[in-house]
Amino acid sequence: MTKPSLPELLHAAVAAVGGTERPGQVAMAEAVAQAVDDGTHLLVQAGTGTGKSLGYLVPALAHGDRVVVATATLALQRQLVERDLPRTVDALHPLLRRRPEFAMLKGRSNYLCLHRIHEGVPQEEEDGLFDPFEAAAPTSKLGQDLLRLRDWSDETETGDRDDLTPGVSDRAWGQVSVSSRECLGATKCAYGAECFAEAARERAKLAEVVVTNHALLAIDAIEGAPVLPQHEMLIVDEAHELVSRVTGVATGELTPGQVNRAVRRAAKLVDEKAADQLQTAAEGFEKLMELALPGRLQEVPEDLAYALMALRDAARTVITALGGNRDRSAQDEDAVRKQAMAAVENVHAVAERIANGSEYDVVWYERHDRFGASLRVAPLSVSGLLREKLFADRSVVLTSATLKLGGDFNGVGASLGLAPEGVEGEDLPVWKGIDVGSPFDYPKQGILYVARHLATPGREGSRTDMMDELAELIEAAGGRTLGLFSSMRAAQAAAEELRGRLDKPVLLQGEDTLGELIKAFAADAETCLLGTLSLWQGVDVPGPNCQLVVMDRIPFPRPDDPLMSARQKAVEEAGGNGFMAVAATHAALLMAQGAGRLVRATGDRGVVAVLDPRLANARYGSFLRASLPDFWYTTDRNQVRRSLAAIDQAAKGGA
Repeated sequence: MTKPSLPELLHAAVAAVGGTERPGQVAMAEAVAQAVDDGTHLLVQAGTGTGKSLGYLVPALAHGDRVVVATATLALQRQLVERDLPRTVDALHPLLRRRPEFAMLKGRSNYLCLHRIHEGVPQEEEDGLFDPFEAAAPTSKLGQDLLRLRDWSDETETGDRDDLTPGVSDRAWGQVSVSSRECLGATKCAYGAECFAEAARERAKLAEVVVTNHALLAIDAIEGAPVLPQHEMLIVDEAHELVSRVTGVATGELTPGQVNRAVRRAAKLVDEKAADQLQTAAEGFEKLMELALPGRLQEVPEDLAYALMALRDAARTVITALGGNRDRSAQDEDAVRKQAMAAVENVHAVAERIANGSEYDVVWYERHDRFGASLRVAPLSVSGLLREKLFADRSVVLTSATLKLGGDFNGVGASLGLAPEGVEGEDLPVWKGIDVGSPFDYPKQGILYVARHLATPGREGSRTDMMDELAELIEAAGGRTLGLFSSMRAAQAAAEELRGRLDKPVLLQGEDTLGELIKAFAADAETCLLGTLSLWQGVDVPGPNCQLVVMDRIPFPRPDDPLMSARQKAVEEAGGNGFMAVAATHAALLMAQGAGRLVRATGDRGVVAVLDPRLANARYGSFLRASLPDFWYTTDRNQVRRSLAAIDQAAKGGA
């Protein structure tokens, strides 16, 4: 029997999910298959509606080697495992003559820990463990959550937090889960044979397709302890998120609260001298942190370096002691010891990293109203790490609706550690970028309007002219507005102002869960939804209830963002254009994501309005506009009001 062709397989898969084949999807599938055959790497920009999941799943399954698919959001992970993969596998089974297995794998703390459920949680104030289920009042929200979790532990097959509906608070989940550092290990744990996290790993080892998230992919790459099974192909979906997720995993933090918790956990398990040494170091660190002012530390000040070395040395003494003296009579001492060890090891690792002061790290203080001061350290760049760890032993496909910024893939490529496309050399990964377009007719379906007549937004201060413009646009659109703001403060100010001016419901992020807000927004044409970052990429509302997407300003990073400004400076010192490489690229990515909220289906019509004249007037404006969908472009405010009113009328007529 001849091997089925890729178009045949794709046709069968698309029919099974009830979709229509798109030229972009076919082009993507062929490019993915080619990259895997050649052992090269591919960046694919695939617009909304292309059907990119099938565009990579079909060639991956046809190839037959193990593939890892990493996504940024839980929503896409679920969609792949619950919808796309089962249907695709069923559709391809008769043609491939095999049924590929697939599995989902997440970090350990996403799974219920049976040891915690049955034996309790290590208690900080006394030796041993306590039972949070007995301690929590059943009338409290926490108590109800914990009792529900205990019941659920008897019936769940996966122990996966995302399979629990409705969900529970982070605080409740923290009582029944462990990090990989706190885990006793399957061989030492009384519940190792039934462990949900271990079962997920075993399923992943047997599966041909393993679906995971960017954070676990980063841990697998950075920490050198393989979590993912060996694989010949890696697909990174929502790849525009990868650099920030990897940066997040590679960021260390020290706070007085966290250091004090480590002291409390370890104090009962080591001799008095070691405990006192750590306690004294913790007090010295806490005193310094009370005086900490937010901002980057170009060099670690002498007093901080001294406090960190004291913490590092004391933590090392405690770690040695914890490994040595064991009291076999203590009740379930292993769990208590493991949690103490994890807390102290983290303090040791971060204190040592900052005290050593690598030129490749950025160190800064942050202050939170609720949590006080924290000391943070992050890599100046993750591009070298990604080049070395990601592209070495397998073919990598990175895909997203927004990878091509300013007209090419080189900006995103550079952030991933790739040389400009076509540049060859030893140790340089070979890659190419393709844009498979979108099934949408952007020039006919959408307008990009820049309010050129407004004043340039300043750092602070009210923008009265912007508020007037925003209110008029919403009126013309009849509601139907998604407002994307560069800060929570700006979103709150706009919500307050609009609620006073308009006779339309205005929802604000933070006033309910994101899911509920989006549901309410999608259900009512007159409703407006305002918010910040997570709305720029998390909203999918096709149809007439989202016909105006407004951005209050170009979302450049804050000038006082320690990591972004350090990255910008590093590019400049290497002879590059720091502003374009860091700030403009960051803004372009967010704006492309934000503008992508407007057209989600072939019948959608609407306007993306940017209330920042710099998009029309500044030199970098053309770079940012080239990163957005190819909407019809105008700066004519009257034209836009007429268009919005016409779209509103058509929606009412069609309703």
